[in-house]
Amino acid sequence: MVEDKILQNRDHQLTLKRREDLLLDGVLNVESFDEGEIVVETVAGGLIVKGDDLHITQLNLDGGSMVVHGFIDSLQYTGEMPGRKGRTMLSRLFK
Repeated sequence: MVEDKILQNRDHQLTLKRREDLLLDGVLNVESFDEGEIVVETVAGGLIVKGDDLHITQLNLDGGSMVVHGFIDSLQYTGEMPGRKGRTMLSRLFK
């Protein structure tokens, strides 16, 4: 329950400038990274950033923010949002 409240209080925002600078808020964890792909867990679900010469230039997991520099080809969300796993449609309607 406490984790759900923490997740609800964090906003997820993504800002992409010139396909070279990516600013992320609502970051929970960095799952993996290399120069071609970065996999991040956010409050809005998993996020895969693909591109060339990608570098994490700033990372603050306590504040939930991250800055990526490089040429970004794609951004793809995966899976469900954290805290919503196992919830059925009815349980969401009658909470």
